Amino acid sequence: MKKAVYSICGMCTVRCPIYVESENDRVTWIEGNPHLLGGALCAKGSAGPALREDHERPQQPLIRVGARGAGRWREASWEEALDYVAEKLADIKAEHGAESVVLSSRGGPWQSMYKAFIHAFGSPNYTNHDCTCGRNTHHASLSINGVGRKGFAYDIKNANHLVLFGRDMFSSLRIAENIQTLDMLDNGGRLTYVDVRQTNTGVKATRFFQVRPGTDYALALGVIHQVIAKGYYDQQFVDRYVSDFRSLMDFVEQYTPAWAAAECGVKEKDIIDFVEEIGQDRPKVIFHPGWNLSRYRDSFYASRALHILNILMGNIEIKGGLFIPKGAGDCGVKGIRNIDCGKPDIKRGDGVGWKYTHFDKGPGLAHLFFNNMLKGDPYPIKAWIAMRHDPLSGMPDPEEQKKAFDTCDLLVAIDTNYSEFGWYADVILPESTYLERDTPICQQKGLKPRLAVRRKAVEPKYDTKASWEIFKQLADRLDIGEHFPYNTIDELWAWQLEPTGITMADFEEKGFVELTDSPIYYDRDALDSQFKTPSGKLEMVSEKLNGVELPSLKPYVSPDKPEKGMFRLIYGRTAIHTHGHTTNNPLLSELMPTNTLWLNKREAKKMDINDGDWVEVASNDGFYRATVQATLTDHLHPEAVFTFHGFGRDIPRQTRNFMAGVSDQKLMRGKLDDWDQAGGAINLCEVFVSVKKSIRNRTGRGTL
Repeated sequence: MKKAVYSICGMCTVRCPIYVESENDRVTWIEGNPHLLGGALCAKGSAGPALREDHERPQQPLIRVGARGAGRWREASWEEALDYVAEKLADIKAEHGAESVVLSSRGGPWQSMYKAFIHAFGSPNYTNHDCTCGRNTHHASLSINGVGRKGFAYDIKNANHLVLFGRDMFSSLRIAENIQTLDMLDNGGRLTYVDVRQTNTGVKATRFFQVRPGTDYALALGVIHQVIAKGYYDQQFVDRYVSDFRSLMDFVEQYTPAWAAAECGVKEKDIIDFVEEIGQDRPKVIFHPGWNLSRYRDSFYASRALHILNILMGNIEIKGGLFIPKGAGDCGVKGIRNIDCGKPDIKRGDGVGWKYTHFDKGPGLAHLFFNNMLKGDPYPIKAWIAMRHDPLSGMPDPEEQKKAFDTCDLLVAIDTNYSEFGWYADVILPESTYLERDTPICQQKGLKPRLAVRRKAVEPKYDTKASWEIFKQLADRLDIGEHFPYNTIDELWAWQLEPTGITMADFEEKGFVELTDSPIYYDRDALDSQFKTPSGKLEMVSEKLNGVELPSLKPYVSPDKPEKGMFRLIYGRTAIHTHGHTTNNPLLSELMPTNTLWLNKREAKKMDINDGDWVEVASNDGFYRATVQATLTDHLHPEAVFTFHGFGRDIPRQTRNFMAGVSDQKLMRGKLDDWDQAGGAINLCEVFVSVKKSIRNRTGRGTL
């Protein structure tokens, strides 16, 4: 039997819209939704059918029978596994209180369901992966704009100039954004890229700054100085909407292009020429404020500086600039319902909201749980449920994390693949792959907001379930099922759509439902209510930061230089893989079976290392060592070494990526508690490693 559905990809967290054909319950065709992406899809999305067919993923619920991490499991039915988890949670709640349970996830449009579950259970402790991704950018935006990082979106296609600081968008793919960027370049727009190495994005740039690691903030300050000095900013916009502009002017006076050039290792003339370009191209100039800015100790302030540059450009609510994403209410229609439950009035176990009052309480900060777990402060944490989240792969120093996890009586992983956390957990509840599961309807905000839904293309190959079903069945067992008012996905969809007048039949034609025919812009002369800061203005000096005695305009501090024989470790993304989620995929592992260690050619020559040689890279305490092949390049700053994230995994059931390459997070010894006090994110690129030529290299007598 043939079948065709519009759906949503699940190979990464971008969730591109897709079109899928199947026959006799096997996927025969997959492409990007032609109504939105013109059929375009990345390698990861194209490898979705291989994920479905992969026998090296959990095929039924598993309950641990050996020591944690030993890989000894017994197969269980869903009834037994869900009963086991529910009984353990009920016992923990009775003995330690509901707040002793944490639930973490990958975030995204369906996290309201996960939040509702843990809040209905009685715990405030929902968290996600964002402490290693966008928290610095999010809090930087809140401190200036009064809204988080998703409070603005970008009309790249119609821009004159896009500026990216380490945002390697053509490796960390978002297909719609990539198409917009290529269209902008085809239309004569400019792309400026800033990074410590050349990348897939940098080679498409019209201007590339290769900066010394940790100096992004310095370059941004030098640009702000020159923009103000030349008067290349929107005076009218600043006068109306910005507070403390004089403080900004005084602060940046010392940070000249000459100073920034010397600090970053670039040419002063290039900075001056760049500012002339954006002076010509404004207001349609977009400074992307960063995505994975969980990097350096001042990344929060670097992101804050990029937000400030957008304000100076006066690019808010214009075509080719930034816009505030619109929802159903902006279209004059009612929105969908989402599963929800109010957060219990209990202190969070990570300290966010009561100890750290300047941070957004929403998902808190996952890494701040660990020290508190070891101390039992403010209360014990006795269970951790990870919904498609892998803390051991995503955060530094997994061995230190395990000490905290060992204080728990229950660790549960809900995932389509074996994760490092899942391998260490007590129970694995396998989620169906995205091609095998339906999901709740979600609203996608934008200039033309729409409703979207994932429809399953084929039936589950193994004994797996969708997350909506897993959480419903757990909730029923814990007597909180009233917060999940459905038994089937059709009932859930009908409940969501009831206020809107839209039916599921309306999704058939294109896979989505647009809520307006024309783009919606707000009146630029009436934006006062859009900035949710204490002052109601765009704050150069944040009242919230002042309240916790943190500077809004922080004086620049030059980053540490590596000692002799050491290098700063930089990690990044590849267009082929999604972190560690896909490195065992049958197709993608053929395209890229392992990672390598990039070294600057001149530095490698000093160590007698040639391209392709095996090298040993070690953490600064020598605890973790890995042998990996070297990739030599002129296009990497000599203070740094680089590797792609997601490798060095130690799960024997995943034979394709078992022990392949090097794990950057395992090299980050002692860095779990090294985090940005203003932005909240972990400082993932403040690690120095040693590198030497390995004895594994060929000799005259063969290979050792």
